[in-house]
Amino acid sequence: MSDVSGGEPGAGRAKPRLTIGQLAAYASVTVKAVRHYHRRGLLAEPPRDASGYRRYSAQHAIDLVKIKTLAAAGVPLARVEALLAADPDRFGAAIAEIDHALQERTAELLRTRERLARLRAGDRLFVSEQVGDLLDRLRELGVSRRGVQLERDQWILLQAVSPQDAATWLADKHDALGDAEFRALYLEYDTAFGWSPDDPRLAALADRARRWLADRHRGSGSGAGSVRDPAIARLVASTGETSSPAWDRLNEIAGARRSPPGSAGP
Repeated sequence: MSDVSGGEPGAGRAKPRLTIGQLAAYASVTVKAVRHYHRRGLLAEPPRDASGYRRYSAQHAIDLVKIKTLAAAGVPLARVEALLAADPDRFGAAIAEIDHALQERTAELLRTRERLARLRAGDRLFVSEQVGDLLDRLRELGVSRRGVQLERDQWILLQAVSPQDAATWLADKHDALGDAEFRALYLEYDTAFGWSPDDPRLAALADRARRWLADRHRGSGSGAGSVRDPAIARLVASTGETSSPAWDRLNEIAGARRSPPGSAGP
């Protein structure tokens, strides 16, 4: 029987030597992997024989199997050399440390997958789960794609610059959507995007919205859903690349309704 232990063979018999291809095949790795382990200093390179080829011993095969086993278990190659030389106690402690790092990496990968799933959700991108629920509610209500995207962009901005105001405003928005008149106003405002700025329905819509807001503020006793910093309110209100002459006209009418007699505009 051949001696593959790396010790002295039987009398008159030479030590078996392997080509790099045979070594790789025995360890079930590629020749490229063997050369990579050479470059990393993990596997010693034997000297070349008279024919100019490297010939590997049984010990090389044992070392290669150890390296492959550690790498396949998730041990970083930078740690393999130290582990191969470690005593049992140090080896066990190092493996426990590596296992903990792998658990943390697994948890991060799961979080990354969750983020990727949210990316597929479209309008939920960049907003909290609660805002995503609001956007779903608006979509179910029949709000246009344009309207939902505008809402999303406003929430992205508000949650970034004023999380406390965003939480208050979000709760108020959900509460308002429970009111049938508010839902009707919201849908009509969304539809009004494409109206002519001279459409007489704009004045009626502005009056309905003013009455609804007045009734709501009387019922709550405060300006529910307002943003404390006017600069933030103006910034959020300016969100959106798409302009609508009808919406601009609605804002003018609403400003005039709020202004005292004789004042000049909103």
